[in-house]
Amino acid sequence: MRRVGQSDVKTDTEGGIVSDESGGKQVIARAAAVLRTLENRTGGRTHAQIACDTGLPRTTVQRMVQALEAQQLVSSTPDGVRLGPALARLAASAHTDVIALARPHMEAAGRYTGETIYLGVARGENAILVEQVPSEQSLRIVFRVGAALPLYCTAHGKALLAQMSDEEIARCLSGPFESRTPHTPTSIAEVMAQVEAVRISGVAEAHEEHTEGGCGMGAAIRTGTGDRYALSIIAPIHRFRRNHDALRATLLRCVSSIEASLGMG
Repeated sequence: MRRVGQSDVKTDTEGGIVSDESGGKQVIARAAAVLRTLENRTGGRTHAQIACDTGLPRTTVQRMVQALEAQQLVSSTPDGVRLGPALARLAASAHTDVIALARPHMEAAGRYTGETIYLGVARGENAILVEQVPSEQSLRIVFRVGAALPLYCTAHGKALLAQMSDEEIARCLSGPFESRTPHTPTSIAEVMAQVEAVRISGVAEAHEEHTEGGCGMGAAIRTGTGDRYALSIIAPIHRFRRNHDALRATLLRCVSSIEASLGMG
């Protein structure tokens, strides 16, 4: 016969008393701590190093690694534990979800402004355009989805740069900079001055820096993924100047709506 209260509590592996619910949360938190300490590492980490990073006992780390490895979330290599291939698949799925969730908000911004709306993701020294809502006006500026545009002379590119550390920017922008128009910034000093301004205002602008006659403004989007995304509105210079404040307000409203859809609130 089961004694009263016999199954009401459980003892965890560290000697504490936990409920089923809190025990499950604790396991997830510990697994997340292990994954976070492997993030952005160029090399593997030993169990001892992971234990030091996370503050978890080595025996707990060993069990966490074994469980995560069984799901391909980490891999044990000769130089230590690394993030596993399943995370790359999850990241690819998250990338698709960002586009799908952003699309209706981009369409709404496009209808309201009448201008072209782009979603870009940082890749090395470029921003790759992964989605667009093209303007239906006769005079418009449109690039194909998949185009790689330089970070240093585009609005969404500078918005992405503003999310990076100065060291990351130095690695991305090794130079020399191609002068695409008479307005293209051609030195790292010029670019960094603009990046500093974006870090303060939250909005980047490019005035005929990539394409003559074309202007844009961009803002970074918090997605909760490992990728950096930015949204931009591109317009011919005369409409850009005439509607500047309305375009800026729409850009920020669209970014906020996308972040809310992604649960970034």
